[in-house]
Amino acid sequence: MSAPVVDLSFPHRWQAEILAARPLILPPRHFVYPREAEEVERGALELLIKPKDRGAPFLDPETWVETFLATCALGFRDPAVPTGIWSAPSPQEICAVSGGYAYIIDTTAPERFTMIPYRPVLEIRPLPAETILLFVGHHSIFAWGTGGKAWQSEKLSDEGVTITAIGDGILHGLGWEMMADNETSFALDLNTGLRAGG
Repeated sequence: MSAPVVDLSFPHRWQAEILAARPLILPPRHFVYPREAEEVERGALELLIKPKDRGAPFLDPETWVETFLATCALGFRDPAVPTGIWSAPSPQEICAVSGGYAYIIDTTAPERFTMIPYRPVLEIRPLPAETILLFVGHHSIFAWGTGGKAWQSEKLSDEGVTITAIGDGILHGLGWEMMADNETSFALDLNTGLRAGG
């Protein structure tokens, strides 16, 4: 497993600590992601998360909600896939990635979570200007916004997507076309995930 990443590009209403191992004494609030316990037996990312109350003033120091332990099942032990935590477009959400398995957790209601459909996610790219968090898979790109899933691109590659540039609301990249045996370029509109001209 690669060294954990901590990326706080978006404003967030929580604190999180990556633990070296699961505590011997579990806190009263403990959530396992996904809910199937057998996946956790392969290993997990253990996080101690302290959320702020959803309705409280952001700078009020007395509005922390009870801490909880998040056990996020490990996807792969390959150093090529990411592990760590990312802030998300919604300030109360945290994105936890464990060996390429990505979970979006509502820290104010930790039973609410979404597992990103890529197994594994190969890259996470926060785009605060567009208010989306991008997840790059082997074949396509998935965007998460303030309201949840923003869009998912069409198939862009037979094996491996590379982002080459982002600017002016357009994402440029390369994908591998197996039949032609070469890389082909693509451009996506970051608002819709649809192919863009140019």
